Amino acid sequence: MGFIMSLLVKQKKFYITFISLTAAIALQNVIVYLVNITDSVMVGRFSQDALSGVTLVNQIQYLLQMSVTGIVEGALIFSARAWGEGRIDGVKKMAAISSKVAVGVSMLLFAICFALPNGVLSLLSNDADVIDQGVMYLQIMVFTYPLFALTQALLSMLRSVETVLIGFVSSTFALITNLILNYIMIFGKLGCPQMGVKGAAYATLIARGLELTVICIYVFCIDRKVRLKPTQLLPFDTALFKTYFKTGAPVFFSGVLWGFAQMLQTAILGHTTKDVIAANSIASTVFSVMSVVVYASGTATAVIIGKTIGERKLSRIPLYSKTLQLMFVGLGVITGVLIFVLRDPINALYSVSDTAKDLSAQFMLVLSITVAGTAYQNSVHTGIVRAGGDTGFVFKVDTLLMWCLTLPLSFLSAYVFEWPYVVTFICLKGDQILKCFIAFWKVNFGNWLKVTDKKSE
Repeated sequence: MGFIMSLLVKQKKFYITFISLTAAIALQNVIVYLVNITDSVMVGRFSQDALSGVTLVNQIQYLLQMSVTGIVEGALIFSARAWGEGRIDGVKKMAAISSKVAVGVSMLLFAICFALPNGVLSLLSNDADVIDQGVMYLQIMVFTYPLFALTQALLSMLRSVETVLIGFVSSTFALITNLILNYIMIFGKLGCPQMGVKGAAYATLIARGLELTVICIYVFCIDRKVRLKPTQLLPFDTALFKTYFKTGAPVFFSGVLWGFAQMLQTAILGHTTKDVIAANSIASTVFSVMSVVVYASGTATAVIIGKTIGERKLSRIPLYSKTLQLMFVGLGVITGVLIFVLRDPINALYSVSDTAKDLSAQFMLVLSITVAGTAYQNSVHTGIVRAGGDTGFVFKVDTLLMWCLTLPLSFLSAYVFEWPYVVTFICLKGDQILKCFIAFWKVNFGNWLKVTDKKSE
């Protein structure tokens, strides 16, 4: 116990900052996921094919989310340091860059999915009924992509200056709107025709539009830290972009490749049976909601480490990193226990076959174990190592393990060896444990702190 206490930061402000940032970001993220999960649950009560179709489209949404996250997290590294240095102009310029790049990427995905919805979804499943449902959902959902991208860019700017509550408020507003409209449009209530998956898509589109409106009102009219004006998003600082691209490109490409990898994981399971697709949908959705604190802790850590570097208080970083690692492990264990305990009650919410429910319970059992690895390695890599400036290392680790180990092994398990579906699922998620050993070595023994001017307190 004495040894553990020696690894802990003694400053009360450190814990208050970490907990408040993590809690606010987690609450906002869980609401964001709940906007999608309401579509999943309510459509799942409409029909199993509709649920599976929505699941396929959500993988494209996940690709967009990971791509945009890569863009804004790369910007957050610079913005948090600028905030620590007191350079608000740097925060504004980075917001302008990340907004343009994020919206540009979202429009590219919009164009592909709008023009070729059947072709895109056919890559993820070979079930005609599921694809038909997915196409109806996707053709409307693509209009949410640029709204989501701009919202996330503005929220990332606010997070970098430790303003996080507005994200929770705007997302809660979007969730309530989505819930009400889902009920009306999916099932045909209050005089509205029964629209099924189309109703779920229209409800989400309206909710995303209102969410962005709330964020813009706050950023441009209420915020007093950055005081950003709409016209300040128009200029493009070429010199800063080159610096951002050098450091942020690995973060972006890591997100893109990870998003594609998740789509391929869905495709591996999506070319098996409807029950497997439905089970993976339930388990993945539950994991997304249950792990929000895990991922939020990584973002909160990036803000803390980035700001500390900007303030040139470099002597504090070794102790900060040790304390944070212990906290990541604790969060992983707690999250795993919650997934394990709640897997059966959550399954009861879905109107799917008994086979799908049994598989879903098995998948969630696997996730209850691997989430401990996710909590540690993801937060170390994205929160400490990336914020320290070594963005290329995380890109290499994610790319190498996913594309050279996880995906090939999973494909062999499903289609060559024909192992049980749960074994294939273990192959898909097992890299989360392996990455822990790499993360532990890097953060404790590797060189990850990249600072040009190393003068400190």
